[in-house]
Amino acid sequence: MSFTDIVKEELENVPSKALHCKKAEIAGAFSLSGIELAENGVNTVILSTDREGVLRKFFTLLRKTYNIMADTSDRRNHKTVKSRYELCIKDCHLTDFITADTSGNCCKRAWIRGAFLAAGYINEPEKPYHFEIVCDSLEKASFLRELFDTFSISAKTAARKKAFIVYIKDGAGIADALKVMGAHIALLEFENVRIIKEMRGSVNRKVNCETANIRKTVSAAMKQTEDAILLRETIGLSALPQGLSEMALIRLENPDATLSELGTLMKTPIGKSGVNHRLRKLSKLADKVRQGGDYD
Repeated sequence: MSFTDIVKEELENVPSKALHCKKAEIAGAFSLSGIELAENGVNTVILSTDREGVLRKFFTLLRKTYNIMADTSDRRNHKTVKSRYELCIKDCHLTDFITADTSGNCCKRAWIRGAFLAAGYINEPEKPYHFEIVCDSLEKASFLRELFDTFSISAKTAARKKAFIVYIKDGAGIADALKVMGAHIALLEFENVRIIKEMRGSVNRKVNCETANIRKTVSAAMKQTEDAILLRETIGLSALPQGLSEMALIRLENPDATLSELGTLMKTPIGKSGVNHRLRKLSKLADKVRQGGDYD
């Protein structure tokens, strides 16, 4: 079972207790998934879904809210071995079911829940974060995004072929969206995976940083050793000032040592900055030799 199915299965059992919330949840679903047809002169509104639980929920909501007994059908796709369920309401208009008062936060939650049940998708928690609800117009997408804004959830809108999607890409925003819709069990599962992912990400970042620092240190040590060898084989270390000569010799004898360790090996121990200063001078002298210039 996909994580989308897990979330929807939980939301199918989340009740909208007040009448105004029931209307808002119906409006959210029919606004995004309702189709109005005219068959033999009779207006027919269809709610199409791939989940039987969604079909049952809105069948019950329509009966309790509007006293409407809708027709249901199961259209199996033999190519994909999947079913597509339809909730059909005849002799009515889609506008009869998509108007709802969403001034209260409880109704906004219900509207978003209905919208997700009808046209929502959420990626597996282990994969890159992605939550979306598909809308058939920019106007509906903008309205849905405003509902998310009410709960301080930063959702974005994008065009996709002939539709528009409202999507969330950050883990905290998706967690908040699950909480708003009432998917608390799915939220716990999502947060558990999210914590593990972020811990792994933090460890990987630290390891990568340490690796980069080690590579940088090793590269610098190799360059310093090469400089010391060049100076020894060209002008001779004895020709250098005593401090530089001693520094070059210690580096040659300890190619893997850190700057701090090199400082403690000097006859008169010096600090890390002092070691770095002398190695820089040696590097400049080596560069002059490479260029054929005078090292003085």
